[in-house]
Amino acid sequence: MPYDGPTALYIDGEWTDSVTDSTLETVDPATEDVYATVACATEADVDRAVEAAEAAAAHDSAWRTAAPSERAATLRSMADEIESMADEIVLVESHDNGKTPFEARLDVDMVIDTFRYYAGWADKLTGETIPVPGDRLDYTLREPLGVTGHIAPWNYPFQLAGRSLAPALACGNTAVLKPSKTTPLSALYYAKAAEAAGLPDGVLNVVPGRGSEAGSALVSNPTVDHVAFTGSTGVGKQIMSEAADSVTGVTLELGGKGPNVVFPDADLDAAAKGVHYGIFMNCGQMCWAGSRLLVHEDVAEEVVDAVVQRAEATPLGSGIDDDGQMGPAVSEDQRQEVLDYVETGIEEGATLETGGSVPEDREQGYFIEPTVFTDVDNEMTIAREEIFGPVLSVIEFSDYEEAVEIANDSPFGLSAGVWTSDLSTAHNMAKRLEYGMVSINEYPQTFPQTPFGGVKESGIGREQGTEAIGEYTQAKNVNVNL
Repeated sequence: MPYDGPTALYIDGEWTDSVTDSTLETVDPATEDVYATVACATEADVDRAVEAAEAAAAHDSAWRTAAPSERAATLRSMADEIESMADEIVLVESHDNGKTPFEARLDVDMVIDTFRYYAGWADKLTGETIPVPGDRLDYTLREPLGVTGHIAPWNYPFQLAGRSLAPALACGNTAVLKPSKTTPLSALYYAKAAEAAGLPDGVLNVVPGRGSEAGSALVSNPTVDHVAFTGSTGVGKQIMSEAADSVTGVTLELGGKGPNVVFPDADLDAAAKGVHYGIFMNCGQMCWAGSRLLVHEDVAEEVVDAVVQRAEATPLGSGIDDDGQMGPAVSEDQRQEVLDYVETGIEEGATLETGGSVPEDREQGYFIEPTVFTDVDNEMTIAREEIFGPVLSVIEFSDYEEAVEIANDSPFGLSAGVWTSDLSTAHNMAKRLEYGMVSINEYPQTFPQTPFGGVKESGIGREQGTEAIGEYTQAKNVNVNL
């Protein structure tokens, strides 16, 4: 089905072309055909969007002066509008990104829940009174930051844009959203939802564009008060450096190399199912992918056999007109990067148990076979670096302390999984693992009300949950001498 959705920039409540008429072509990863052509924002377009957001963030603006209950109602209306367009967004996301409709539906549903969750926060942003010496009244006000910039990635284009937009808007901020140049389409549906829900002009602006121009312009604009970025650690460091010139705050959700730790007392069938899902969903293109399987030597053969069987039985395809359960990589460049990692794994001495190639029965699309390596040492490249593809590295351990040591021996610290039937092991591992998120006996899992973020090179700050309110507000202290 040809694309017939929005293709223009959305700035100050209007659909507009780029000032230079620049455009981007997006490709369907399952067919390699051009799917859509959209306007491509230049630095001048980003500046226009930031200017509109600044005006909409003024102290006397309609959004800033709106009663919190009104902001809540608007966000609930946005959620309703997204829900009404859900079927269309799912197919657009599938064609633009390559994920199956099943996975895209999960993303859209998560966004709807997220907007409704933060709508509930809009009228609960309270301050506090503070006891201080003397005859004084001291209290705090929790205020919005102002203009927030949101740079969304290509792996979860719709979900991760909504994850930061919803709390930012609920707290009274305005926003400029720049989706990835690779997957720009679903972000434009936020503009449609905002328009239909009656969001004041300039409160939400959407500017698809290249990171080198539009993204850099957004980060370096001194009017932007906070930048939320999800993507690679390398680009995150660059954004942090650029934002520092204007002392702009950042929320960075970056790379990961998540361990799934399987103890011998675990439900091994459930563990194999969770490990399979945690690395092969979304073609492994996830920061929180469980890309390292740490399995006790006593059950390693059984668990690996079960994971390999599941991998080899996974149907590849778009899921739109076939029974595909794992879609393609997002682009030919991304597929080639994954295949290069496979070659590196073989060269460094890991054993390729299954996969590692382009499927022979797929003449079109950027498909990769689900891949499992055994005999992996934690110092190998495939165990250290984020591959961002359907490649699982299996590492055996002999006891609890060795499992902790291997799991924590990583530059990343985003998400980890633990599989055990022992309550003590579960809770002690949760404390010992140096990760921002730990799942016990399922992987991965998150909700709008639970904090999402990591430690070490996996980022700074937290999305979702109560913690996100702190990312998009600032406390003002007021002292009154009575």
